Amino acid sequence: MASRLTLSPEVRVVVWTGEGEPPEGIEDVEFFVGAYMGVPLDESAVRRMPALRVIQLFSAGVEPWLPVVPDGVTLCNGRGVHGGSTAELAVAGLLSLLRRLPHYRDEQQARRWSPSRAEDLDGKRVLVLGAGDIGRRIAAAVGVFNAECTFVARTAREDVRAISELPDLLPEYDIVVVSLPHTESTHHLVDAQFLAALPDDAILVNIARGPIVDTDALVAELQAGRLSAFLDVTDPEPLPEDHPLWRAGNVLITPHVGGGTTGWQRRGDRLIGDQIARFVAGQDLSNVIGDGY
Repeated sequence: MASRLTLSPEVRVVVWTGEGEPPEGIEDVEFFVGAYMGVPLDESAVRRMPALRVIQLFSAGVEPWLPVVPDGVTLCNGRGVHGGSTAELAVAGLLSLLRRLPHYRDEQQARRWSPSRAEDLDGKRVLVLGAGDIGRRIAAAVGVFNAECTFVARTAREDVRAISELPDLLPEYDIVVVSLPHTESTHHLVDAQFLAALPDDAILVNIARGPIVDTDALVAELQAGRLSAFLDVTDPEPLPEDHPLWRAGNVLITPHVGGGTTGWQRRGDRLIGDQIARFVAGQDLSNVIGDGY
């Protein structure tokens, strides 16, 4: 990582994954950068760095790291690194369902020319759960096609409704996009009652974390043919070969690849370089996580 960054001369780089015997100088590390898609440090590894002050991640989600962050250590996520590519995939999956692209792929393989009428985004009402980087980008993208978006988050604020309002909101929306962090309060937020409140033919998009959705409840709705879904994340994950979600129908699944594009490393380098410069200068850091968000 350091070879792709321009760092000030006073910054000394120590490379360690947290496994095996730590290298010389580990006791002086103040700013630790977690590997993208890497395993979180365990408590014994953290104790090897008594001078630690910041843990910086490339991912937007931080939940696996929360149990090992010591008191007094600042945790920062990778907001901005994967937001654009994740939003792209959410919109691509949504448009694929609306325009029936999986159906036309099947028709192409069967060499059948069978035009049919599909849905579009014009006039659709989209409920975006999560008003952060990813949610905002998704709303901006679908807004180009004249969809009407409403944001929902933990608490209400200007242009954002509260999660507590969901029972009243859900029946009025054609599409729900999940872009919330996975926490105790959002675990199985999308449960049987949530899904039942959606109108017939509604679409669920989950681009966040699998456990936010009650998989059994979703499978039941998909098997009934009442709802459709695009899922970049599932619970469990990876999805076992014999899991009923594969065969549920009305669902398009990708294997947690929202951030998996070629540009993430360039954006990640830019974020890390900026954060280290701020740290050295004693300035406030970006993307600081509080209470799991």
